Amino acid sequence: MLLVLLGVLVLHLIILVLLFVSTAANAWTVGGVGSTDLWYNCLNINGGYHCKPASNEDWIQAVQALMVLSVLFCFFSLIAFVYQLFKLVKGGRFFFTAIFQILASLFVMCGAIIYTVMSPDKDPDAVFGYAYVLAWVSFPLSLISGLIYIILRKRE
Repeated sequence: MLLVLLGVLVLHLIILVLLFVSTAANAWTVGGVGSTDLWYNCLNINGGYHCKPASNEDWIQAVQALMVLSVLFCFFSLIAFVYQLFKLVKGGRFFFTAIFQILASLFVMCGAIIYTVMSPDKDPDAVFGYAYVLAWVSFPLSLISGLIYIILRKRE
């Protein structure tokens, strides 16, 4: 049972790191003369890297909010898991932790979908970067983690 709990904890920490990196990294769209993320649009002009804040459009603010919420809910889920690990009665399930983790997966999915649909295609050489891919990878992992928490029971 200790190995299962350790595996679930490691999976949760991996998901938290993936979500944090995908939210903070400057690589949602890469190519051409620069890169774009949730917070900045950076251009490589004359050997210099010049960044300006992301646009104030509603869709990018929605993606920013959803990604920050996914990181927060994943973190709160980790805190709830550790708390329930010590305070939950024997035979109890980790429902509270599961709900937070599933909400985190839904937030990251919604944010990535909005970014996919609304991201401007100004540069034909631009492709989605690694932060975008990390967001999509963290979605099924966090959903699976949430389902594991629903199934998992506390034993002696």
